[in-house]
Amino acid sequence: MPELRSVVVIGGGPAGLAVARSYRDAGGEAELTLLCEEAEAPYQRPPLTKEFLRGEMGREELPLEPPEWFARHGVNVRLGTPASEIRPQEREIVLEDGHRLAADVCVLTTGSRPIRPSLDGAEDPEVLLMRSVGDSERLIARAARASSAIVIGSGFIGCEAAASLALQDVDVTMLSMEPLPQIERLGEAAGERLAQWLRESGVTLRAGVEVEAIEQAQRVRLRDGEACEAEIVLLAAGAAPNAELAARAGLELHDGALPVDEEMRSENPFILAAGDVAAAENRIAGRRLRVEHWGDAIAQGEVAGRVLAGADAAWGEVPGFWSQIGSHTLKYAAWGDGYHEAQLVEHGDGAFTVWYSSGGIAVGVLTHECDEDYERGRLLIARRGQP
Repeated sequence: MPELRSVVVIGGGPAGLAVARSYRDAGGEAELTLLCEEAEAPYQRPPLTKEFLRGEMGREELPLEPPEWFARHGVNVRLGTPASEIRPQEREIVLEDGHRLAADVCVLTTGSRPIRPSLDGAEDPEVLLMRSVGDSERLIARAARASSAIVIGSGFIGCEAAASLALQDVDVTMLSMEPLPQIERLGEAAGERLAQWLRESGVTLRAGVEVEAIEQAQRVRLRDGEACEAEIVLLAAGAAPNAELAARAGLELHDGALPVDEEMRSENPFILAAGDVAAAENRIAGRRLRVEHWGDAIAQGEVAGRVLAGADAAWGEVPGFWSQIGSHTLKYAAWGDGYHEAQLVEHGDGAFTVWYSSGGIAVGVLTHECDEDYERGRLLIARRGQP
């Protein structure tokens, strides 16, 4: 890559910060600007449904770096500055306020956004979502004066938030289309344990039900005509990549995300991408993967930063994440694009491992209180089952 004078990173999440960190660490000297849509410098998101939501972590503990870090490393952070257009031919980024920012290259790290499903009432602003610190603070404020909540969706965001609310004496009902939480991704054995942990936390799980509408932001009507009421309704129906900038720039998307190679380069040399917005080639897997994990956003951002600085780098890690449901911590690593067999191994005292395989080859591992299996599983997956 030719010597750069100006690099613009669009997005202030973990991937964006990782680009800035690794670019400077690898000796990159170009002017570096980080555009943050939120009025917040990069901060931790995983605690928003756990420690922060439960009041065990203060806002001052969320930032990933102190303000002086950005000044010391020559990173120009522009808060509350969303981009509206990327113009590769002109080598510029148009900001939402109409101003234009010249760049030799830009890195798209815009992450993803919570989905509001196509239900009557889902667009009501009083129906809550969970993505940002503002979303979490809004839920905290509502929960402080509410006695009941409905969580729609049984993904990890929904499970974490539901358990955290229930542990604060909020009467929580979870509504899920799945017969067990995360059964499609993790299988029946893991789904049964998630359901058990939710109930232990005080969550009432209504599985295998379909929501038809949300009325007045407090009444959820099911497909069978039954209605559930609560003072809080939280939508946790998944997330979608924020890839509109790439699409408007004329780039084709893959499963809603921007395809990039293992060096995080898109088909257009002006644009790289990392994190939730990217569908990236993984060197070890030998195929393109789209993951929505915190650690992988950082890993991909680090690759992009090093590549921009002229160093050799490629994404070749096994994707993975941790989740906390009440007092229980799950660790999961997998390629994430399917498996044929799931084998549960009990270790006693609640500890267990689920091994996922296809054709006899390990493609995933899920553990609870068995770190040895988690680390061994990551190695097995990376080695395609070879010792």
